[in-house]
Amino acid sequence: MASKGFTKFIVVATTISAAIMELLDTSIVNVALFNMAGSLGVNVEDVAWVITSYAIANVIIIPLTGFLGNYFGRKNYYIFSMILFTIASYMCGESTTLLNLVIWRFIQGIGGGALLSTSQAILFDAFEPQDRAIAGGIFGMGVVLGPTLGPTVGGWVMEHMNWPWIFFINLPIGVLATYLSYNFIEKKPDEGKHKSNIQIDYGGILLLMIAVGSLQYVLERGEAEDWYASRTIQILTVSAFFGTIAFIWRELTIPNPAVRLSILKDRTLGFTNIMSFVLGIGLFTSVYVFPVLVQRINGFTPYETGLAILFPTLVGIFLFPIIGKMMASGVSPTPFIILGCILFIIFGFYGGTMTGEANRFDFFYVLVLRTFGISLMQLPLINQAVAGLPPQDYPSAIAINNMIRQLGGAFGIALANNFVASHYAQHRSDLVSNAYATNPAFTERFSATVQSLTARTGDALNATELAYRQISFAVDKQAYLLSYLDTFRLVSYFFIAVFPLIFVIRSAKKKSIETDTEALKAALEDAH
Repeated sequence: MASKGFTKFIVVATTISAAIMELLDTSIVNVALFNMAGSLGVNVEDVAWVITSYAIANVIIIPLTGFLGNYFGRKNYYIFSMILFTIASYMCGESTTLLNLVIWRFIQGIGGGALLSTSQAILFDAFEPQDRAIAGGIFGMGVVLGPTLGPTVGGWVMEHMNWPWIFFINLPIGVLATYLSYNFIEKKPDEGKHKSNIQIDYGGILLLMIAVGSLQYVLERGEAEDWYASRTIQILTVSAFFGTIAFIWRELTIPNPAVRLSILKDRTLGFTNIMSFVLGIGLFTSVYVFPVLVQRINGFTPYETGLAILFPTLVGIFLFPIIGKMMASGVSPTPFIILGCILFIIFGFYGGTMTGEANRFDFFYVLVLRTFGISLMQLPLINQAVAGLPPQDYPSAIAINNMIRQLGGAFGIALANNFVASHYAQHRSDLVSNAYATNPAFTERFSATVQSLTARTGDALNATELAYRQISFAVDKQAYLLSYLDTFRLVSYFFIAVFPLIFVIRSAKKKSIETDTEALKAALEDAH
């Protein structure tokens, strides 16, 4: 039943704020990685686990939120998740070791998965059926605004405080959102009253955790541990393979699976999930690589990094309600997906041309392309996930689609880490191979550096050693720059690979707005 007046405003504000808060935490740590690494005594690549553990928890919990909401009652589960998220945020800020921080980030992600998922269903409840496509557009704005605000808020915190406050700022929002949810979100009459009829797929949940956790560790640590020279990587590769096979077999053969994989036999849903996976790679990889690039190479402060991402995003984010309204009136989602995919391809190649001297204005148009690409693909892909399916299959289809997108993000971050590490080594080797005594360009650069240092210090003996150090530092910087630019282009290659799938995805037949949005709303309630 739709909410009215002030109550509707409170419900909208609460659900959007909770979703933004959850998504903000997917990227808020990106601009603080160097500070966190120094404080915890680890390197930047290890600190990436703070991001990855959160993403893994999201991937695991999202497909289970429908069951948990039905079992405990949607409102009860929503409030519990909000409290869990808030407590975990506090404990993240209090962590003094990387292990503690990663554990609490995982718990935070467990709570956050429900905030994102259930918020969407509660928001749809606040609108009349004919307005729910627009509500989906509003929610889509929050989906993109959250990760985008992360670097900006994180940058401001790093300018004025220290890294634990990127977690502590969740506390007042979490407390207020919990209070408002308790007092203004209505509980459905039958919430949590059918526990005896719900069978828990403990085996499926366990296998999902084993498969996703093992795979993510292999992707995240493979490069650092020299891949299959490591016994741990060997064991977890086997665990990921057999865990995935066992999970798929179980979910296809038991009567009440945790994740209804059987609906993936639908061609449109299968192809849409592949595209959602790639969209997750593009969304999360770009918002992870960009902050590291501009701080390590271009000298941006954390706050400058956040602003560099924020303003380009604000330019395109208002496309969401427009696209939602157009799709509600019967416009096919296919043209939006085509254009969004093309813009993401251009984004990757254009971003791959940046230099170490590029400023915020130079990156503006690159990031605008990213925002427009996400805006044009996000909502249409959700629509396509249920195209051609009967309404009773909507919940499972949307849950799987959300899980796949988050999994793409976790995979993308791990892939980016490994890709940068391997390409850095290759680029540094290539650059060093040109630094020899008979190379005129190297000799000229080296001599000029020695003369400059001698003139400044008056110490000709030490000037030579300092010159070698400076050139070595410049080689390192250039090797990292080239590696990050390669990663931008890698994102484009993923979108090129899936582009042909757009033309074999079936669009849903046009229905009445009220019928279609009612079915989608009901599906979102069960899926999330």
